[in-house]
Amino acid sequence: MIPRYSRPEMADIWSPETKFRIWFEIEAHACTALAKLGVIPEEAAKNIWDKGSKAKFDVARIDEIEREVKHDVIAFLTHLAEFIGEDSRFVHQGMTSSDVLDTCLSVQLTRAADLLLADMDALLAALKKRAIEHKDTVTIGRSHGIHAEPTTFGLKLAQAYAEFERGRMRLEQARADIATCAISGAVGTFANIDPSVEEHVAMEMGLVPEPVSTQVIPRDRHAQFFATLGVIASSVERLATEVRHLQRTEVLEVEEFFSEGQKGSSAMPHKRNPILTENLTGLARLVRGMALPAMENVALWHERDISHSSVERMIGPDATVTLDFALVRLTGVMDKLLVYPENMQANMDKLGGLMHSQRVLLALTQKGVSREDSYRLVQRNAMPVWRGEGVFLDLLKADEDVVLSDAELEDLFDLGYHTKHVDTIFKRVFG
Repeated sequence: MIPRYSRPEMADIWSPETKFRIWFEIEAHACTALAKLGVIPEEAAKNIWDKGSKAKFDVARIDEIEREVKHDVIAFLTHLAEFIGEDSRFVHQGMTSSDVLDTCLSVQLTRAADLLLADMDALLAALKKRAIEHKDTVTIGRSHGIHAEPTTFGLKLAQAYAEFERGRMRLEQARADIATCAISGAVGTFANIDPSVEEHVAMEMGLVPEPVSTQVIPRDRHAQFFATLGVIASSVERLATEVRHLQRTEVLEVEEFFSEGQKGSSAMPHKRNPILTENLTGLARLVRGMALPAMENVALWHERDISHSSVERMIGPDATVTLDFALVRLTGVMDKLLVYPENMQANMDKLGGLMHSQRVLLALTQKGVSREDSYRLVQRNAMPVWRGEGVFLDLLKADEDVVLSDAELEDLFDLGYHTKHVDTIFKRVFG
């Protein structure tokens, strides 16, 4: 997590100050529940809340204590006691460190998910707006990077919209799965703390109790969460790669916005490079790379170990901060994307009508020609066009074996044929 690729709203979720504030709230809510059960005095629980709420936790002081005790939660509790005084003996009653750490991580991940969901809403809105704008902007569709048949640029964006909408649904589910609380004590048996304490803390922190937590929340939940981020990152890369391809000099059907005073190259003043989408491609790789360690964290020893801890301390902030930045950047790219319909038309014209070859093939079969012979006839007229030796329609008209009239052939070269169901697809995507 570096400032260059961080937004303050997301980075703040992972700051030490935020973490320690969440730790305190977990401990204080547990004290409230324990006081209701009569385990600790109600006045003590109130005092813990009053003094802890006003406290400004000193990160340097906590780090200083941790260097001595070699335990982060104990260091925090020791520092907390410096504010609370004698009643601090009632803090952490019947709890274990994982109760605090895992519940805090759940809170942080759900907050991060909420920001990511908002990011996706903004991206979906941008994609929908541009898709509708270019619903009828005809362009060449490509397979294997080679001209295939006509489509529209709006359909390209509608596909991206549908993909990110699926990603949003997955993220909602992942958020629900990660939003669990564990206040169950050593090995998760509630031996020294009542389950009602967990229920109270969960409710207050916007979580639900973990059904069976052993001493940690099961890591399959976290694996799904980070895998979902990886899938969304892959969708980011897919759209970014499309923009990069379409911005190549030989294509130039779209282009990232180039601001006044922007420079594309330290050596070549003419350059306008797709730097934002190239950056997004790299960021997507990082987010995907954090999914595998999350999956490897699932297999912990017995009721708990801490082999997952170092991993999560890194991938929690890094994956969410990076994806947050990427989604916001991609939204900006799509909002300001320069689209060149005239270049799209020029590119379609480069192959002299070859994009209509399937229609000619099918028309010949309808005239009684076998599919094999139809394919041979169409291909023998298409290959010279590939070599720059004529126009496809003219060659077909001149071929005596092509049993179609000139009028019939001309009708097969109508662009509108390829876009007649665009409205149907848009209704499926946007309603």
